[in-house]
Amino acid sequence: MSDLRIRTRTARADEAGAVLSFWQEAAEGTSITDDTDGVVALITRDADALILAETEDGTLVGSVIAGYDGWRCSLYRLAVLPAYRRRGIASVLLAAAERRFDAVGGRRGDAMVLESNEPAHRAWAAAGYHREDRWRRWVKPLDRQRSTA
Repeated sequence: MSDLRIRTRTARADEAGAVLSFWQEAAEGTSITDDTDGVVALITRDADALILAETEDGTLVGSVIAGYDGWRCSLYRLAVLPAYRRRGIASVLLAAAERRFDAVGGRRGDAMVLESNEPAHRAWAAAGYHREDRWRRWVKPLDRQRSTA
């Protein structure tokens, strides 16, 4: 990581806009929850889930969501600003996420990685993760306008 000093910390709800802007620049793909309400809901439900990496001057250079629901340890949105990649920031973020999972008794980290993101595949493999082809993700967007009738 050369002389670059990085610190990690959890995100605050009032930083949702900054996190979304960061993801626009640094993350691959988008999610249905990529909006202020989604980020605030994540932080409100689990204040330790969204881990940020910053330089000494406070520049946001990386993120990972390390969600724990009491059953699974889930990793999402591992992202590093393009100008800061290949300097160990993703490793620092994953180490912070894994410490969190260890503290809550987690037994396995599951990462969501875009199929088309080859650089991410290499990064996850270098961190000791492996692709598990026997599982596939099934999704269904939930209608937020459901009636209560």
